[in-house]
Amino acid sequence: MAKITINTGALHSALDAARQERQLSWRGLAGEIGVSPSLLSRLGNGLKPDTDGFATIVAWLRLPAEDFFEREGQDDVDDTREPDLMAQLAPLLRARKDLTETDIKYLQQVIGATVERARAQG
Repeated sequence: MAKITINTGALHSALDAARQERQLSWRGLAGEIGVSPSLLSRLGNGLKPDTDGFATIVAWLRLPAEDFFEREGQDDVDDTREPDLMAQLAPLLRARKDLTETDIKYLQQVIGATVERARAQG
């Protein structure tokens, strides 16, 4: 199985381009993004960001997180495999303010049962 990591060089380059376009210092950019200047410094040194920092940065850049993923061991990667439906739907369901946790769990059960039935009929 391929190991997926964050390409810190690509992430830092995207941030540097945004920084230069806005004519900001690294400290100013960190303030605009809402992360610590030390996080941006660590990225510049090739260190991986924490999950929340990474999410904040890619949301601010308005770029898909996948743009900054790199795979080690490409030989065994199956890019034709469909993503798991529930993995795709879970964030959409959780983003809905009109659904309770109980509603979300119920919908996941209904959708999961429907998918299993479709596979069985398949």
